[in-house]
Amino acid sequence: MRLSVIIITYNGLGFLTRCLASLRDFINDPSCEVIIIDNYSTDGTLDFLRDNYPHLKLILNSENRGVAAARNQGLAIAKGEKLLILDNDTEATTVAINAMSDYLDAHPDVGLCSCRLVDKEGIPQDSCKPYPGLMIKVRNVLGVGNKTHYTPNAEGIIEPVYVIGACQMFSRKVVDKVGKLDEKIFYGPEDADWCIRIRQAGWRIHCLDNYTIVHDYRRSTRRSPLSKLGRLHIKALIYFYWKHRRVF
Repeated sequence: MRLSVIIITYNGLGFLTRCLASLRDFINDPSCEVIIIDNYSTDGTLDFLRDNYPHLKLILNSENRGVAAARNQGLAIAKGEKLLILDNDTEATTVAINAMSDYLDAHPDVGLCSCRLVDKEGIPQDSCKPYPGLMIKVRNVLGVGNKTHYTPNAEGIIEPVYVIGACQMFSRKVVDKVGKLDEKIFYGPEDADWCIRIRQAGWRIHCLDNYTIVHDYRRSTRRSPLSKLGRLHIKALIYFYWKHRRVF
């Protein structure tokens, strides 16, 4: 199989509806598969999928298992030679997905690639990141940090330390060598940890700035740090900083 697209959803039916509509070319392609991991949604997601996409691979969790664990469930059953992780609040394009796949074929030194993420108004998201550190996070929370701006080269390529997990494509050989995502990270820096481990294994991380995918990311900024999810996020950050011995 050529490509497996892996999507986690949790009470995001409105987003998932648009995400799957944008993937119709791949849903209808017999050389591709789309895998949905539902983290115990209660908003009608299951009925929607059964009524409209009964042929998709569906994993139903009896609780919210978090991001890393759910993505590992998808990776465990995926049959594609390339694997694409997408957030359920993305709207992809066939051109962008094929461009990432072709780029990995042409650049065996690149272990993971992404593309430019924009909001519905076309404003680019700050999705290419430097090596994360505790003090960087503190400055961002306090609103005194500066966003990192990467300038693409002549071919439209950016090489950050990591790209956020809303859109990440990699080949099966990467998973075979690096292993699964770290399930001790419930939600948060699992994307940074994944990219760092890929880099440590000898591959590069690239972003194709000439291709775009819409990502409705603003909803996540409204999360309260004192909510259950907010507390789990803080716990994951502490673990991540301890694991990588990264303070600054």
